[in-house]
Order: sequence, then C-alpha cells, then structure tokens
Amino acid sequence: MAPIPAYLSPAAVLVLVSCDLCLLVRANRPPSPVNVTVTQLKANSATVSWDVPEGDVIIGYAISQQRQDGQMQRFIREVNTTNRACVLWDLAEDADYIIQVQSVGLYGESQASKRVHFRTLKQSDRLPSNSSNQGDITVEGLDKERQLQTGEIIIIVVVLLMWAAVIALFCKQYDIIKDNDSNNNKEKTKPSSEHSTPERPSGGLLRSKKKTPSVNIIEV
Repeated sequence: MAPIPAYLSPAAVLVLVSCDLCLLVRANRPPSPVNVTVTQLKANSATVSWDVPEGDVIIGYAISQQRQDGQMQRFIREVNTTNRACVLWDLAEDADYIIQVQSVGLYGESQASKRVHFRTLKQSDRLPSNSSNQGDITVEGLDKERQLQTGEIIIIVVVLLMWAAVIALFCKQYDIIKDNDSNNNKEKTKPSSEHSTPERPSGGLLRSKKKTPSVNIIEV
C-alpha cells in the first residue's frame, strides 16, 4: 500500500484503505468456473457440471438458479467439497431456467460464470423414455433370473451326482468288507470242526468196544 500524504483527511484515508483492501481481495479471488453445462434433463430435475482452472485452492461452489420469467430464484452454496457437479431438484416442468456458477476460495467467491440457459422436459416427454427403460430393465432382470435359475439347477444336479457316487462307493466298500469278514469267519471255524468230528466218533467207538464183564451165578 502506498504511503498516505499528511494533508489528506481521515475520510479520504478511509476510502483509500478500503480501496486497497478491495483490490487485495479481488486479487486473491479464485477464477470463475468454465465449461458450465446442463445434462440429464428431466421434468423436475437437471444436473449442472463445470470445470475449474488449475492452480487455485477451491473449497466449494455457489450456484444461482432463476426462472427466466422471474417467478422463482434460488441460491445454492456448498463448502468443504471438491464436487464439480450439482443436481437441481424441484424444478417446474416445461420451464426455462438460467444458472450461473461461482467458485468459493479461501478469500471469497469468484466472479459468476457465463449464463447458461436450459429448459426442463414435459412430464409426457419423460414417461415414454422411462417406460421403455423400465421395459429394458425388466427384460434384463428376467434374463438374469433365468440365468441364475439355470446355474442353480446345474449346481444342484452336480451335487446330487456327487452324493450318488459317494453313496455307491460306500456301498461297494461295505460289501467288500462284509465279504472279507465272512470269509475270515469261515476259515476260522473250519479247522475246529475238522478236529472235533473225529474225536467224537473215536470216543464213541472206544466206548462201544469196551465190554462190561458179565458174571453168571448158578445156584445149586
């Protein structure tokens, strides 16, 4: 700031200081947003997007929304964000709007961007597009459900086949084990029967060959 001459009055000094402050604030303001566009037009909403030149610290944005007939004006301001887009809600259908966007920096707001004009759609214009989209979504959902059902059936069939193979293998192993046990039991019982059969008749024969002495007493 330049030195203040001694002959200036206090009021003049105040004016000079305020001018210097205004120049300082303007110098530190962020640049205005560029490439402001309006997309996703509907009957009651629209999306505003923009770009910010690099090299400046931007902490938020401000949007001025006004109907062209002047019936309604809205001011949207958001800080502590890096968003470069905003959705405008509660718009009147088939109405003309004008918007301007400002960048919010550490030392204030930028100059407003160029005015952008857009017109919302009619409710009748929106319904056919939505109905067709809903039809597409429904068809896609049915296709996905069919694919899921087919996949689930395949998985169930594979699991059942695996269980059947496991059960068949278990039954086969069980039959083999059962046959082996029966064969072992026969082999164990066979020698004992061979030894026991000759003893019984031999013992019986020996006993049968023994004759008890008979005594005949004759009385005279």
